[in-house]
Amino acid sequence: MRMNATLFKGGLGATAAVAVLLVFGFDAAAQGTKKASPCKGLDEKACKAKAAECRWVVPKKGKQKPYCRLAPRKTKP
Repeated sequence: MRMNATLFKGGLGATAAVAVLLVFGFDAAAQGTKKASPCKGLDEKACKAKAAECRWVVPKKGKQKPYCRLAPRKTKP
């Protein structure tokens, strides 16, 4: 009986390991489908040239530098 209990525990461990790998594999695949922002890394001039989709942000306080970000989309009523 001791041998069967050991095999059973080993089987559960292997099943759990496979389940964890599958979960992390799907999570990594979901992250890979994200598109990069067309505004990321642009300087002020280039950002303002793409005014239809980007906006230039200047922080009011702190040491954060100004940056370009994707402009919010207008929702349809």
